[in-house]
Amino acid sequence: MHIAPYDNHNEPIVGADHDLVPLTYFNIVKLTKGQSFGYAVPGYETCIVPATGLIDVTTGGFTATGLGGRGVDVWDGEPEGVYVPVGQEARFTCLSDNAEVFIAGAKYDTVLEPFAVRADELDLVQYGSDDTKTHRKIKHILGQKQHDRVGRLLVSELFTVGAGGWSGFPSHKHDTDRLPDETRHDETYNFRFRPNHGSGLQMLQREDGKPGDAYHIVDGSTICIDKGYHPCAVLPGYEMYYFTILGGLSQRSLKQYFQPSHADQLHTIPGIMDMVAKFK
Repeated sequence: MHIAPYDNHNEPIVGADHDLVPLTYFNIVKLTKGQSFGYAVPGYETCIVPATGLIDVTTGGFTATGLGGRGVDVWDGEPEGVYVPVGQEARFTCLSDNAEVFIAGAKYDTVLEPFAVRADELDLVQYGSDDTKTHRKIKHILGQKQHDRVGRLLVSELFTVGAGGWSGFPSHKHDTDRLPDETRHDETYNFRFRPNHGSGLQMLQREDGKPGDAYHIVDGSTICIDKGYHPCAVLPGYEMYYFTILGGLSQRSLKQYFQPSHADQLHTIPGIMDMVAKFK
């Protein structure tokens, strides 16, 4: 499902128990200097990530000061985040002139401890190649390094490297719990483009061998992936970013199932298996 950009007035774009992706939660909060925002999401663990701007965060007696600091867009520096335990109240305050803040969440039922992820604690992966039009960089905010401190939530930022190309290829899905071959993980994306008048395409093929759907994605588009194979692409001459939220049904580690008709492409893309191994 494609949700076109709109002014959400700091209300969730993908709320709790969403019809298509009930395992994920997503909000975008926009503040000006001195403004604060507080929230709690019963039944969901969350992660606060400034897309731009600088904030202070407090939750359950834990404080993270000076979180974020990116300037004009998501390409302007490294991400940082704060993990907020299930249902716990959190509040953040804008220190910069403006801040745009992502709140990512996943359904879970155990209360853990809050913590911050700073720029030097990110899990970084780069794979693909210009020749295969798959060159991509991933910045895991809640990734493998935080595995033992988080319940079901995976949070990452994905960037195309260079201008144009494909992401999420070879086509894969993760909509059914059938270990060791696949896990059920709902997924929510938010896209950005540089320059911001760029755009791209999100494909979604729900059944192998049958035509699927395609969505024209623009700067600020949100995509909800409930089931099916889902590669995406950016127009030549533009860079693409997407904020990625994965919520697992029975475990945190993601097990992708690659579409058999395209599985041979795994051997053509440098470093792709290293990428697969990091979604834990």
